[in-house]
Amino acid sequence: MKKIALFVIIALTASCITATAQKQNKKGMKKVLFVVTSHDKLGNTGEKTGFWTEELAAPYYGLADKGVQIDIVTPLGGQPPIDPKSADPSSATEDTKRFDADTVLLEKLKNTKKLSEVNQADYDAVFYPGGHGPLWDLAEDANSAALIEAFYTHNKPVAFVCHAPGVLKNVKINGEYLVKGKKVTGFANSEEAAVGLTNIVPFLLEDVLQKNGAIYSKTEDWHPYAVEDGLLITGQNPASSKLVAEKLLQQLNAKK
Repeated sequence: MKKIALFVIIALTASCITATAQKQNKKGMKKVLFVVTSHDKLGNTGEKTGFWTEELAAPYYGLADKGVQIDIVTPLGGQPPIDPKSADPSSATEDTKRFDADTVLLEKLKNTKKLSEVNQADYDAVFYPGGHGPLWDLAEDANSAALIEAFYTHNKPVAFVCHAPGVLKNVKINGEYLVKGKKVTGFANSEEAAVGLTNIVPFLLEDVLQKNGAIYSKTEDWHPYAVEDGLLITGQNPASSKLVAEKLLQQLNAKK
């Protein structure tokens, strides 16, 4: 009888230790919020737009493979539109191929929560993938601006790639544009011209960042390039997606 009681005590102790360890491990996991566009119309062209697959997939896997938990939200909730050009085989990368076959992530995208329903307190950082869509909705979204401000003022990294730095257009901290005096990059005017959309987009990202006082820089068109200035991380184009994720991961790991 004593042996049975001892066995029960040992089993219960082991169970408690395991539960505590799991709880601590879960508590120690970093959480990043991905904010994705809901906009699918490319101006008045009659063509579709949305988010650029590589710019979501590369950072997603770059973070998730390192144990980072990721939630995805959109202004409208539900399935965000994918830019059809980014789904073209000519734009495929190892990450986008993985994305196309990832039933768990695809299901996650179908059921995104609304941007207005999230709180920065639940996350360690925020990341915005690009595509042309954000220039229409997220750049003018008051909830998005408030969210970025909340992350930044609570000393949490804010990261953007390609067209996504355009969502900083109206973001202010203490009455000043967040980008004022900050080193940033983003989709270059020359890259916009190369894709023939200079006169279609609602604004040129490079111009707006500079107008708001940012110290804008770029590299050659379509080459990887990312800039880090304190908590603010920006990448120039789709090829810069992994660089942005790497810099974000470094900041997350530095925060114990």
